[in-house]
Amino acid sequence: MNNLHVSGSVRYIGADDTTIDLFEGQYPVPNGVSYNSYVILDEKVCVMDTVDRRGTAEWLAHLETELQGRKPDYLVIQHLEPDHAGSIGLLLEKYPEIKLVGNAKTFSMLPKYFPGDHASRSVTVKEGDTLALGSHTLTFVMAPMVHWPEVMVSYESSEKLLFSADGFGTFGALSSGESWDAEAARYYLNIVGKYGAQVQALLKKAAGLEIAAICPLHGPVLREDLGYYIGKYDLWSRYEPEEDGVLVAYASIHGNTAQAAAGMVEILKEKGAKVKCIDLCREDQAIGVEYAFRYSKMAAMSPTYDGGLFPAMDHFMAHLRDKTYRNRKVALIENGSWAPSAAKWMRGYLEAMKDIDICPTVHTIQGAVKDADIAAMRQIADELLG
Repeated sequence: MNNLHVSGSVRYIGADDTTIDLFEGQYPVPNGVSYNSYVILDEKVCVMDTVDRRGTAEWLAHLETELQGRKPDYLVIQHLEPDHAGSIGLLLEKYPEIKLVGNAKTFSMLPKYFPGDHASRSVTVKEGDTLALGSHTLTFVMAPMVHWPEVMVSYESSEKLLFSADGFGTFGALSSGESWDAEAARYYLNIVGKYGAQVQALLKKAAGLEIAAICPLHGPVLREDLGYYIGKYDLWSRYEPEEDGVLVAYASIHGNTAQAAAGMVEILKEKGAKVKCIDLCREDQAIGVEYAFRYSKMAAMSPTYDGGLFPAMDHFMAHLRDKTYRNRKVALIENGSWAPSAAKWMRGYLEAMKDIDICPTVHTIQGAVKDADIAAMRQIADELLG
């Protein structure tokens, strides 16, 4: 635990979850996830968020170790999602005199998770309000829809710490030793990615702060080269590609579209492109979303199924739409032995997105891949890379 502490007065009391298989019931986390919480020890003792119920016992043990018999005066609730607020009820039972610090939206939502009248112990704050703890002072910055409406972040001025809620978080238990970069993009683009405009608004507020460390609710405390992490968030929230490359995203029923996708990968590589290939039926679709946003271009390849789009591709396209995929160039290739229509459905998704440049040539493979299909894919590759 010691190497996780922020400073002598700001102590890490979070919990690792190494047995969870799916985060939010949908994202595989092979290296687990951390639920971060912190306690500021001063004249007043302030707990910064709680943890998921899966980590309550570990969190409470860490908290009691740091309190050394003291009682916490405040709990700052930056985010009410259960992976951060799940232990509020237990904290209230154990320390009934603790004050809850949140904004108006926090307290309108709190009874939905923890029924009861909390008015007598609620401290409602708004943009720019402060909470003096002694030598430490917290200033509250509202961050609605990053990525829930009640979210706020907190800036501690004496040590120049930004408690960033879900911002700058990442998958991976801290005990795994995984770097921030390994999972930060997949985390951001799938969890927060829809709300780029709101992230941009928060970054503008943060630009006026002198920050020595960022303390997120998932992943490591960030202490050095903070411009790197802020730059990543700026890029991602503007929906700009990180690299000039092509994601080949495909779904296949009997292997023919998979064969075509392999051929397209080779064609693109021959032409000097950087390529990532994702089998949407077998691989984590969140990785597909990550690379769709990372790269400047995509080739989407799908069979027709029941007169529509094959389910794996349909789910992928819906996920891209929901995460505000934009500013990309896309090529479409469909497969269908009769009445092929996959390209029509993929186009429908893409045309509802902003600033998507769809290549003029849309090719239909009919069953097995033939020489004419390879020739058509070469033409499409030229259009995609041109």
